[in-house]
Amino acid sequence: MLKHQLIHPEINAILAAGGHHGKVLIADGNYPASSKRGPHARLVHLNLMPGVVTCNQVLQAVLSALPVEGVNTMMYETTGQYALTEDPPVWSDYRQTMQEAGVELELEPIEKWAFYDAVATPDHILTIQTADQQRFANVLLTIGVRMD
Repeated sequence: MLKHQLIHPEINAILAAGGHHGKVLIADGNYPASSKRGPHARLVHLNLMPGVVTCNQVLQAVLSALPVEGVNTMMYETTGQYALTEDPPVWSDYRQTMQEAGVELELEPIEKWAFYDAVATPDHILTIQTADQQRFANVLLTIGVRMD
């Protein structure tokens, strides 16, 4: 029986096959997961109904299972119909989840189109599509090195 919180068999298998510098995208419900991913990335759908599951719930599970050396978010737009004037509330949730998991990293936003480019690399191993309805809730993890 697994001791960490992540018990999804397919996700565990993909993460176990990944290595240092691998990329894991936790995508919100609006992310174009079918077209914006790396050439070798697997896509797992966890979108049961709007808002179930959330990106933060998936982040909590994934952080229990692997070390990370980078955490990037998609920078929000400041003009246009999807514009925000401050960090999305979910980013605060991510910081709390990271702190609880003992991850001593900062969230590093990447401009929207550069974020898509960062995902579409050969290092991208997995996209977990959620049903999170919050804007700019996408989070890209870079797998680190196990130190124990």
